Amino acid sequence: MFGGGGARTYDRALTVFSPEGRLFQVEYALEAVRRGTLAVAVKSNEGVCLAAQIKAPSRLMDADSIDKIFQVDDHIGVAISGLHADSRALINYARVQAQSFRLTYDEPVRLNMLVKTIAEPNLGA
Repeated sequence: MFGGGGARTYDRALTVFSPEGRLFQVEYALEAVRRGTLAVAVKSNEGVCLAAQIKAPSRLMDADSIDKIFQVDDHIGVAISGLHADSRALINYARVQAQSFRLTYDEPVRLNMLVKTIAEPNLGA
């Protein structure tokens, strides 16, 4: 998708350089950003506004069928940009963590705790 056949042996880790001196993981991340769409959040004293650009990759695809804004918990919403599969995996993980916290402590998860949990390395391993 992004690199040639030789890239497969050098794209396993972020710190492994190819013989040409390239970091394929960094190039993959930059390509995902380039292919992504715009997502913006604005916070005020009265509330929050989430907006996301919907860009249908094909004329055969209905733009109304593409979801870019999701609810994680009653008080947490997410707007996605970039690769949808990666975003949906993170959103599903965040939903499970928020539900687990609510069942364990009988209160909604604090946003900073949820973000730290999602940012931990080896997610789902």
